Amino acid sequence: MNATELFQQLTGSAPERVWSAPGRANLIGEHTDYNEGFVLPFAIEHRTHAAVGRRSDNIIRVASTFDPNPVEVALVELPALFGGAPGEAVSSGAVPEWAAYPLGVAWAALARADAKHDDVAGLDIAINSEVPVGAGLSSSAAIEGATAGAIDDVWGLGLTLLDMAKIGRTAENHAVGAPTGIMDQVSSLMGETDAATFLDCRTLETQEVELGFAREGLKILVIDTKVKHAHSTGGYRERRESCEKGARELGVSSLRDITVGDLDRARSVLDDVTFRRVAHIVTENQRVLDTVDTLRAEGPRAIGGLLVASHVSMRDDFEISVPELDTAVTAALEAGAIGARMTGGGFGGAAIAVVEADKLAATKEAVASAFARAGFVEPHQFTVTPSHGLLRDA
Repeated sequence: MNATELFQQLTGSAPERVWSAPGRANLIGEHTDYNEGFVLPFAIEHRTHAAVGRRSDNIIRVASTFDPNPVEVALVELPALFGGAPGEAVSSGAVPEWAAYPLGVAWAALARADAKHDDVAGLDIAINSEVPVGAGLSSSAAIEGATAGAIDDVWGLGLTLLDMAKIGRTAENHAVGAPTGIMDQVSSLMGETDAATFLDCRTLETQEVELGFAREGLKILVIDTKVKHAHSTGGYRERRESCEKGARELGVSSLRDITVGDLDRARSVLDDVTFRRVAHIVTENQRVLDTVDTLRAEGPRAIGGLLVASHVSMRDDFEISVPELDTAVTAALEAGAIGARMTGGGFGGAAIAVVEADKLAATKEAVASAFARAGFVEPHQFTVTPSHGLLRDA
């Protein structure tokens, strides 16, 4: 069932608008976003669709193919539902987590547009997603983006794409309780075909970087380990707190202000665990910059070593990999992948591999065999294509 069909089932009428936003894969730059660093994600072709129509009252009702039970909240009740500090899921128990995403977007959109609940009509919103959940492909940002686009259109708020990205981050931080940065939302909203979005998370400036995968006959293989993760639970928050501790003890506002040349001093100041967390962020920022330069100067076949170094750093210094992700990366590289790394927040999810098109089938077979030998659940393997961001579908 698609979003339009769900909306018709919910309301008995056709939606006024349908908007969609994609998931994203991160080529390189993990956990650097909330440290005001650099990231290089790209939108993928798997999308979330939001069908929306106005109501005659001030109720916002959301329905999803995730859950047969719609959720209703009065617009006037949204501020009381979502108002805590980032990382504090004030909505916990009040609404299901999936519903906190679109409802949180509505709340944050009203606040950013300085609109009052009695200035806008209530809404029915029906959501359907093609983005794999829990695979590190940011199904959450896709929900936020599609909802923000639809709400902005119907309510006439006049939001920019960057406004919508900030709204999505606010919803994720405050409504859901996941202390994430803004990378996912920017990538989902602003993606372009066969390109990545180079984002400076301090200034929020973006540049389109041509990837050239299609031209070079390369495929991006996603290896979903089926090990589920959730950003609103402990490991992600602990890593963020370690980064904030490192910045405090080094006397800077964020780890963006630390360079590779500062790491010897940092080692003498920080305890071992905090140092390794800091080292990952600092070296990962440099790898993002190096990847952008390499893509522009030499093309995508030259970035493999940077991808592998990123995975090693996440495995050893940031300690967010799991055996399934390490197996996926190793097997893909042994099968001839140009580069491979885990992608997303870690503690499960997916790895990506840049693979020659004519080696794709053999690489997938090698990964599946490695998982079987290790006694792991068979991974879900599929390719993704760098694609366009937010779109109005109808």
